Amino acid sequence: MKAIYKRELRAYFNSMTGWIFVAALTVFIGIYFTAYNLLNGYTYFSYALNATLMVFMALVPVLTMRSLAEERHSKTDQLLLTSPATLTGVVLGKYFAMLTVLAAPVLLACLCPLIIRMNGTAHFKADYATLLIYFMLAAVEIAIGMLVSALTESQVIAAVGTFCLLLVLYLWDGLVSLLPTSAIGSLAGLFVVLLLVCLLLNALAGSWKLTGGVLALGIVAILGFYIKDSSAFSNLLPNALGSFSLLGAFNSFATDHVFDIPGLLLYLSLIALLVFLTVQVLQKRRWN
Repeated sequence: MKAIYKRELRAYFNSMTGWIFVAALTVFIGIYFTAYNLLNGYTYFSYALNATLMVFMALVPVLTMRSLAEERHSKTDQLLLTSPATLTGVVLGKYFAMLTVLAAPVLLACLCPLIIRMNGTAHFKADYATLLIYFMLAAVEIAIGMLVSALTESQVIAAVGTFCLLLVLYLWDGLVSLLPTSAIGSLAGLFVVLLLVCLLLNALAGSWKLTGGVLALGIVAILGFYIKDSSAFSNLLPNALGSFSLLGAFNSFATDHVFDIPGLLLYLSLIALLVFLTVQVLQKRRWN
């Protein structure tokens, strides 16, 4: 893993990708810091960070698109798949290299609350907690981009796919509010979610028998619970999907100034899941 990490980190800064990411994110943070905190006098740096979230939709795909897609396109992935290093070590090496690139502008942003303090009142606990969750949110998005990059050999498709997924995540709360709240609507929605999960499982495992078994068991379980107590399905789908709101967890830190431990655990769980799925994609390719 260490060798992969060093190689990837060197590749990011020997090319323009790493420098563009660091420079662009630093510039946008600086612009909103100047506008919100220095010119308008807001004492919370978290407001400036909140304003820069949309920038990740453009920068994260640029950072992650080459992580695994380029290896597959240039056929160098065969060296990785047959090397003594574990696939988990390969994936984590690449992932930690991207997190290191991300850490550079975030560490520079840590100076902003100190500048605020030099000019007036600062809220160090709230601002540095927000910087932590800001880094974790970006880490989740990087894990998403890495998984998408593992699924294709085209960097363009990886970038566009990552952008589309991040757009859905940023619109998540609005999309969830459009879901049906009736019991029968939640039942139909759960069937759709189950089908999507089974399709993902089949893409990873490549076994229609396993997928069919999971689908059948899921349908039986959902119908059984619905027949037993259909009233419990009212608002079930919006409430269940709403708990996976990434921006909701970030807003708890940035807007409500609350250290949201469940939100932090949600980010860590998603990172672990996405890294695991990326490893499984490579594992399937190795056996094929």
